Amino acid sequence: MSETDYSAGAAYVDGCYMPVGEASVPILDWGYRRSDVTYDVVGVWQGAFFRLDDHIGRFRASMNALRLHPEETDEQIREILIEVVRRSGLREAYVAMDCLRGRPKPGLKPHPANCRNRLTAYAIPWVWVVSPEVQARGANLIVAHTPRIAEASVDPRVKNFHWADLTRALFEAHDVGADNAILLDGAGFVTEGPGFNVFAVQDGRVITPDRGALEGITRRSVIELCAELNIACEVRPLTVEELRAADEVFLATTAGGVMPASRLDGRIMGNDRPGPVSTRLRAQYWQNRAAGWHATTVDYSERTTA
Repeated sequence: MSETDYSAGAAYVDGCYMPVGEASVPILDWGYRRSDVTYDVVGVWQGAFFRLDDHIGRFRASMNALRLHPEETDEQIREILIEVVRRSGLREAYVAMDCLRGRPKPGLKPHPANCRNRLTAYAIPWVWVVSPEVQARGANLIVAHTPRIAEASVDPRVKNFHWADLTRALFEAHDVGADNAILLDGAGFVTEGPGFNVFAVQDGRVITPDRGALEGITRRSVIELCAELNIACEVRPLTVEELRAADEVFLATTAGGVMPASRLDGRIMGNDRPGPVSTRLRAQYWQNRAAGWHATTVDYSERTTA
């Protein structure tokens, strides 16, 4: 293993470790051909995972919801994620776990129930959904015309690769020079954005949607931070009118933490900089992370030989 270059990242596929550039899945795999896959992403910062077991728990819930059952147990998945980080040597890493449907087993009916499910995982250098420079000035957001995929068709609480609506929204933002987009459901309620949860601040109260969105681990952390800082927080339906009239808007995700906005659909909030509540929550989030909040420290000296 000492001769293997893991500097760009390390991966696990079907029981084997390898440099991330060598990882692949067969083109006939239904995970690839049908987007029949669930995934989760956990971050490593300063050599420690954040809420590792919470992410694995959500990953398992997503797999169960899609009737995906890989051979690996939760404890084995935990060890695999730690190992890909160890092998990469990365102190700041974006760590993904995927479960793909696979292909129907030979001689059996081509039905998803007859597929062997496969687990993959990888660690690569940290990825920002919104760059630190944009966070410092506040993101420029739009409300997309593209609606979120209906909850009755694809459960947003199950992380999935059905990103056609999110991708269209990203192009909408790109075409008008915005940083990112927020999607609504068919009834005009706020859901989420491409890879992040959404929060509005009105009269000092933090509001986040209770439907149509992933139940984010960082979203959960923001709710905990609000309790710690005695900031009122409501989880409830959020209309687009409320969002557009908010004093502040911010986003939350694993790959970025608390990410303030300063513009929405061209409207300048505050003084075109992150607002006081967003700024306070962002600072507390990273302060708590530095102090070991929900941390699982990686021991880079202990590596398997598999």
